[in-house]
Amino acid sequence: MEPNSSSRADRKTIEKNRRNHMKSLYSKLNSLVPHRPHKEVVSSLPDQLHEAARYIKTLQMKLEKMREKKEALVLIEDQRVSNASSSGKAMAVFRPPQIDIREVGSALEVVLVTGLDQHKFMFNETIRILHGEGTEVVNATYSVAEDAVFHTIRAKFGENNYPGHGAARISERLQKFVHAANYSFD
Repeated sequence: MEPNSSSRADRKTIEKNRRNHMKSLYSKLNSLVPHRPHKEVVSSLPDQLHEAARYIKTLQMKLEKMREKKEALVLIEDQRVSNASSSGKAMAVFRPPQIDIREVGSALEVVLVTGLDQHKFMFNETIRILHGEGTEVVNATYSVAEDAVFHTIRAKFGENNYPGHGAARISERLQKFVHAANYSFD
């Protein structure tokens, strides 16, 4: 009789451990599912599992919608790049860069218009010249329209520059740079 009672005790212990393990897993699953704030009543285990399953299905649907949206956006971007390369790219190579420099109080506003092919180089060089002249770039934005890139750069005069004289020197350097770039891109 003793061997039978020890095996029964082992089975009870194994079953108790299994139940504790399942309870721990249910608790972990329940903690991962967001709950509605008005629901302060403790749900039964089947309700918790049903809510977890519903939440997982909702996440799967959201994921699928996001994948579809991503695919659509990638397709649109591919078409835009394809259209730009087939029609606008040839024109972009011949678009001469243009620059407009305005002094606004103690700041300088630079508007640089370039073609798609040289916009990074032109922007980087413009920033380099501004820094070299002791200005502090406060803000820089850009937008793309068809075959043109419009950069707007706002810079404050440094301690060694003062409005008027510093602006004229910076404007002259930027104009020379753009003028030279016009000939190198032809």
